[in-house]
Amino acid sequence: MKAKDIRALFLEYFESKGHQVYASMPLVPDDASLLFTNAGMVQFKDIFTGKIPIPSQKRATSAQLCIRAGGKHNDLENVGYTARHHTLFEMLGNFSFGDYFKKEAIAYAWEFVTEILGFDKSLLYVTIHESDDEAYELWCRHIDSSRIKRMGDKDNFWQMGDTGPCGPCSEIFVDQGEKHFKGEEDYFGGDGDRFLEIWNLVFMQYERDKDGKLKPLPKPSIDTGMGLERVVALLEGKFSNFDSSLFMPLIKKVEALSGQTYVYESGASFRVIADHSRSVTFLLAQGVHFDKEGRGYVLRRILRRAVRHGYLLGLRKAFLYEIVGAVCVQMGEHYGYLRERQNAIMEQCKAEEERFFETIELGMSLFNAELDSIKKHKEKNFKGHIAFKLYDTYGFPLDLTQDMLREVGLSVDMEGFEKCMQEQKDRSKAHWKGSGDSVKEGDFNTLLNEFGENTFNGYTHTQTKSRILALLDSNFKRIESLQSDAYGYVMLDSTPFYPESGGPVGDKGILKIDSNIVAKVLDTQKFFGLNLSKITTANVIKTGDLVDAQVDSSRLEIAKHHSATHLLHYALRKILGSHITQAGSLVESNRLRFDFSHPKALTNDELEAIEELVNAQILSQSAQICENMGITEAKEKGAMALFGEKYGESVRVITFGDSIELCGGIHVQNTAEIGSFYIVRESSVSSGTRRIEAVCGKAAYQYGKNALDSIKILKNTLKTQDVMQGIMKLKEQIQTLKEKVGKGGESAKTLESEILNEVKLIVLNLKNIDTKEAKELVDNAKNENQKVAILLITQNENKVTITAGVKNAPLKAGVWVKQVAQELGGNGGGRDDFATAGGKDISKIKEALDLAKQIARESLK
Repeated sequence: MKAKDIRALFLEYFESKGHQVYASMPLVPDDASLLFTNAGMVQFKDIFTGKIPIPSQKRATSAQLCIRAGGKHNDLENVGYTARHHTLFEMLGNFSFGDYFKKEAIAYAWEFVTEILGFDKSLLYVTIHESDDEAYELWCRHIDSSRIKRMGDKDNFWQMGDTGPCGPCSEIFVDQGEKHFKGEEDYFGGDGDRFLEIWNLVFMQYERDKDGKLKPLPKPSIDTGMGLERVVALLEGKFSNFDSSLFMPLIKKVEALSGQTYVYESGASFRVIADHSRSVTFLLAQGVHFDKEGRGYVLRRILRRAVRHGYLLGLRKAFLYEIVGAVCVQMGEHYGYLRERQNAIMEQCKAEEERFFETIELGMSLFNAELDSIKKHKEKNFKGHIAFKLYDTYGFPLDLTQDMLREVGLSVDMEGFEKCMQEQKDRSKAHWKGSGDSVKEGDFNTLLNEFGENTFNGYTHTQTKSRILALLDSNFKRIESLQSDAYGYVMLDSTPFYPESGGPVGDKGILKIDSNIVAKVLDTQKFFGLNLSKITTANVIKTGDLVDAQVDSSRLEIAKHHSATHLLHYALRKILGSHITQAGSLVESNRLRFDFSHPKALTNDELEAIEELVNAQILSQSAQICENMGITEAKEKGAMALFGEKYGESVRVITFGDSIELCGGIHVQNTAEIGSFYIVRESSVSSGTRRIEAVCGKAAYQYGKNALDSIKILKNTLKTQDVMQGIMKLKEQIQTLKEKVGKGGESAKTLESEILNEVKLIVLNLKNIDTKEAKELVDNAKNENQKVAILLITQNENKVTITAGVKNAPLKAGVWVKQVAQELGGNGGGRDDFATAGGKDISKIKEALDLAKQIARESLK
């Protein structure tokens, strides 16, 4: 029975028992307390904690992708060295929100395991909490009492946190056979692997208060979980998840690429690569990108750990991207977006691998040299400053260094590492920023129960008569009135104010009573489904007041930029390819910002083609078509859905010509209203993510006017109507002057240098020359010296350029400039003998020069 069959059987079984099937929620949760989705119950957390009311359908089931590789739940260091730990896994679960409880949960679990999956009943065992007599009696209806074991709080009591919902749990175990496991802990209840847990049933029946006391919940609930990887391995008769059909095809791929044969006892590297390739695949597919902090940093750690294990297998060039491609094929049948984005995922993975491979040789040399020193001097710890250098210069995450040291029984001097980190505060500290509702307190649940979600009527109205249902103070505590000159939040029964969502900022406006302005609306947001406007009062307002709610005139300009964002998204996919997916957006009244997945910078020709296509769509005068339909019908129509957004069964589809997207936002009625569209900037957000900033409407008019004003000034300054001709003439004059003073032909012999192993090393910051002159100096240095390594940093306003050349020296110019550019917040590369790069952070030039010298000196030793 394949994984896809088990997954389908599970969901079909619980659907037949009245459970609503939920799709796997994104790996990046809408929850500020979590780094990644780490359990099946995460998408139902607000229901269990009472933040939102229990839905009308009180039963749910899902097959949830989970990641445990950072934050509170981190299994990374164990992966590859045990039979069961994974960074990414699928959790099958069924949930009851105050509906059925222990009796039904136990019966469902037993029936599915024995009747649907066909596990031998004689091999099944059960644990319960030592105090749970009710569970004991219920289990005795299905299994002999001799195979039921009572356990303490450590093993069989679950709680979400120090306070909140909690309760006893019950676990189902499978006996894998005495003949295969003969360790001292291989007994039922021991820590050995013979008895393997496959299903955990949490009976959420208590609330723990701040004093640690338990009180019964009025509506006890059920939260269960069964790991798909374990079930697949058990049904296939495998004693390790990695020997199952989920992982062996990936391990076989590693064998083919490395030329090595997988042997379980010594095959940890194969298992690490197979496991990590799945996490890399899904994180990239769901919009996480390699970065220096947050989730992107964890993604980078996972990839670099896999690459390092490939290095141990003899792989010396990018390889993981090919394993990632195999994951897309293998799991794309169920997770269709993997196949849709396969090429882009592989490109991003390969680019990141290549970046790491450029420094891994030097890093491993430094690591091994330090190990030799430790052995020679019989030291106990790996020096902190060396670990920091591996992290800072060679891109080795601390976790990776610790992982390598664990293999030889050593640890890092963390005090020394932290001291180095403190000295360079602006370095990434893997400090992550979560996402989700920032509000943790307030009376939202009461409001939802009392009124439900309030009505948004702003699609058709910018001014309405509305009743104040509730007022909240600045701490989100419910109050009956707000005094004048106070800040707070208002909940209207029906509101024209659009809440910030999907890119567009929240609406501003005013509230009036009898033609008098009583409050200004500063912003509008959604909190747990409630549309609330942040206000500052001019007069006293109170609950029950009838107000005239008016949206600010900036709404139209926001709508223009939002509609233009849709047209831009369409144009990007049309010009660059279908791999383009939105990675974030911001829509304001005077600009738009659109982030998207793409592995490289856009060319001028591409940008011009995109801008031209957007303006063509505007000029086509396409009317807005707004339809409400089922999610399946919308996707069949070709509507673009954003990954991570929550969509109900009925969705709103916005069409402008060939642009079709699921969207709940405000738009113009006709593309002609947008006016014109200009791209003002294209840049990099992070590895694999690009950003376009653009303007339209009034902002586009102002942008064009400013450009024309600049041209007029140039014409007057150059005293010519042909600006380009005037500029070329001016450049010729400047070049002539430079040649006269001898700067352009300056000899590299005059530059400050040092000699290392017969190689002249020149590393300088030259402020008074441009990029062209820097290239000439590099060429001169190569012509004038038999052996030379030269790197020049030049700056023009806020832009930094790095130019390097190498001749007859053991140093690669492309790698050299790339490493130095990263110190300056930039990137670049080139040939082994000549390369250029760019940087952004001029405050780091001194550090960049020091790094350039350090890299060169180590290579020239």
